[in-house]
Amino acid sequence: MKKVLVIVLSLMLVLSLVGCGQKEDGTYEIALITDKGNIDDKSFNQGSWEGVVQYAEANDKTHTYIKPEEASDAGYLAAIDLAVTGGAKVIVTPGFLFEVPIYEAQTKYPDVKFILLDGAPHTADWATFETKENVASVMYAEEQSGFLAGYAAVKDGMTNLGFMGGMAVPAVQAFGYGYLQGAEFAAAEMGLADGAIKVTYHYTGNFEENDTNKATARTMYQEGVEVIFACGGSVGKSVMSAASESGTKVIGVDVDQRYDSETVITSATKGLAASVVSVLEAIYNDTWATYSGKTTFFNATNGGVGLPTAVIGDANANAFDRFQSFDKAAYDAIFAQLSSGSVAPVRTITVADASGVATADELTTGLNLVKVAVSTR
Repeated sequence: MKKVLVIVLSLMLVLSLVGCGQKEDGTYEIALITDKGNIDDKSFNQGSWEGVVQYAEANDKTHTYIKPEEASDAGYLAAIDLAVTGGAKVIVTPGFLFEVPIYEAQTKYPDVKFILLDGAPHTADWATFETKENVASVMYAEEQSGFLAGYAAVKDGMTNLGFMGGMAVPAVQAFGYGYLQGAEFAAAEMGLADGAIKVTYHYTGNFEENDTNKATARTMYQEGVEVIFACGGSVGKSVMSAASESGTKVIGVDVDQRYDSETVITSATKGLAASVVSVLEAIYNDTWATYSGKTTFFNATNGGVGLPTAVIGDANANAFDRFQSFDKAAYDAIFAQLSSGSVAPVRTITVADASGVATADELTTGLNLVKVAVSTR
């Protein structure tokens, strides 16, 4: 019976394949498995896929992506099985949801190389972590990207900020912590009074676009928040909708989201495409040892994080045109400090709640906030 179910699931997954650069027999060398989102999600899946396409087209490699029928460990593993059956020698998996599936797949398919973005392989009970030689675990310094976003907002004159994260997983936590530290750093540079910057800090508990998340964002804007850092996948769509109705602003996440809404003034990005290209180059240039069996952080030093500095399709456009005064010169100056290590925001703090949701006191103490007065909802 199990074999029948696996066959049926595989057939269903075949229907969800979108072939790009496949051979005539339908096989491919590089495959990306999407998570809960779609390949055009303007976020993690899309950014990762763009890296696959960029490398594959430049180097004549067959490639495709698979969207699992079920967003679960079993569904992701079935998609990986299908990719291997289709000939994949390299499989890219974007996001922490693949940590458990890759833990199993790395042993099942020792001759396949896996690029796990934003995660490290571990067992379902979190008891055992192991990254085998056929896996590259890629992480990003979200605290640096979040820092730049908070810094830019305050430097631009905003004093009432908001943060809406999805679930309090490490990447989202780091974005938020960096955001608060960037606001604090900018306020200190400007000589603002203690408590001059207000930040409303909230986790939605999901990564969804829904009415509840939109209502929360609307309430925050009504209470005086000028800009919300929307750090939770499709949560951002809810925030953008609320901002559009209220004439307020949004900071996007992961990829440049200015193209999604006029409300997005900038985005705290990860170099998703760049990191995928870097690891693929290592695989095919025999420098796989650079990433093999370890976790590598992409940060300001190696171009792994930042705010957008160019507008796609218009070389003459100004990527900072939605700010009142913050500009590229100011951005370059603070980015240089992050890149050199002279400014080093912390990534983690002690949080008592097992869910990872910090209290206002934990945020204030753990991040040494003085100029920033943070409240949670």
